[in-house]
Amino acid sequence: MADGKSAGRIAELVQLICEVPAPTFSEGPRAELIAGLWRQAGLDVQVDDINNVFSDTGIGSGPRVLLAAHSDTVFPAGTDVTVQRAGGRWLAPGIGDNSASVAVLTHLAEQLGSLAPDGLPRLLLASPVGEEGRGDLRGMRRLLEDHGDSIDLVIAVDGHLGSIVDRAVGSKRFEFSFTAPGGHSWGDYPTPSAIHALADAISALNGMDVPASPRSSYNIGTVSGGTSINAIAEKARFDLDLRSVDPTALAALEQGALERVTEAARRHRVELHTEQIGDRPVAVVDNSQLVRIASEALREHGIEPQTAAGSTDANAALAAGLPAICFGVYRGGDAHRLSEWIDPASLDEGYAVLLSLLEGLSGMSS
Repeated sequence: MADGKSAGRIAELVQLICEVPAPTFSEGPRAELIAGLWRQAGLDVQVDDINNVFSDTGIGSGPRVLLAAHSDTVFPAGTDVTVQRAGGRWLAPGIGDNSASVAVLTHLAEQLGSLAPDGLPRLLLASPVGEEGRGDLRGMRRLLEDHGDSIDLVIAVDGHLGSIVDRAVGSKRFEFSFTAPGGHSWGDYPTPSAIHALADAISALNGMDVPASPRSSYNIGTVSGGTSINAIAEKARFDLDLRSVDPTALAALEQGALERVTEAARRHRVELHTEQIGDRPVAVVDNSQLVRIASEALREHGIEPQTAAGSTDANAALAAGLPAICFGVYRGGDAHRLSEWIDPASLDEGYAVLLSLLEGLSGMSS
């Protein structure tokens, strides 16, 4: 179990990891850091061509459990990721999601030699890339392609202490680009405008029937286009995120959205280019035993588990037919905001709960 001294070391690791930027698709420097730390801990470590970090520790017995904490963050290159302290909080973009989780996993790697192997399942550790945004779970997908035959269970280490994501939220993501002749806002009016078409398409999407049950959602996250207030826009684009816990509902949302955007482009006589930029699967696998053991581990430490649906690296594992959950190991807030924070005092507790979870998994049949 954790000895009360872990929090200081994990906090050191959080700052070290957080202050190495890792935007999605640019995770190389952080992957190099993580791989180096794991090698210093005595592990045999592989880094693949997309910067996934992986180690079959060779430690433990029973079910083969992949613990995976993604390395990337939502923040673009150039974001100041210096860790600041304010009272009992540590603040920095990406300090929780997912630097704290990577730090807890790295501390586990450092402590494996002092843990009783008969109390652990067979452990495989990974820090995959591409969990956020347009990464589309590419790191976890690759890990499962390369190592799936040697994995029985997957735990994505991500999120707040007490949370268990046990159901996969599927998503479809598209980028729509409109192209028009453009021209002068007075002299060439009413030449078709890419922005007018885009606005009509967004208005049409606002009229979609998005079911509350099964829970579904849509979001237009970014919009861009045009060159000047007095120029008819030649180009405009927006991206769309569709989500649901139900594959039929998600398919209906996708069909309806594509039809509405296509019709808006036709009405405005502009060219439309549609690119699918994300496809996270809705998948259902019996993970009830894994959820039960995770819940028992939390309750052992006086924490009431909160289960929920979510879109995490566990989606890819469930889609591959593997029992999987996403398990949180820190307390904090403001994820995906510049004001993101963690409570560093929670890190020792998160590590202790993770150890209890692993002890529980060691008794499962492989």
